[in-house]
Amino acid sequence: MARKKEPPVKVIFRIDHDNIVFALFPEIPGTNDPLTCSCYEHIGQHHSAHYDLCIRTSRPATRAQYAPLASELRSIGYNLVVKKRDARAAMYKARYAELNRWFQHRKAHRQG
Repeated sequence: MARKKEPPVKVIFRIDHDNIVFALFPEIPGTNDPLTCSCYEHIGQHHSAHYDLCIRTSRPATRAQYAPLASELRSIGYNLVVKKRDARAAMYKARYAELNRWFQHRKAHRQG
């Protein structure tokens, strides 16, 4: 049976001052703080990151630099849509919607 295709997820590949490539998922909340987003790197894998700080303190990764990380993410099921930057309003709207779903699920779980 064919594996179900995951919904597309926006990703921004960056490289820090130590030449470590990481992936920011601007529309996926990192914590319940809307200024954070989900992040992934080879070492440490999934964690939370402050989107604006990461953009200010890193530079865009080239396709050759991010190719191994993109391959790793695809191997664990991500359907990547690679972006250079994300529109701030759309990014925050998506994160707030995801946080609202999380809070509603948590509230229902407590009541049920």
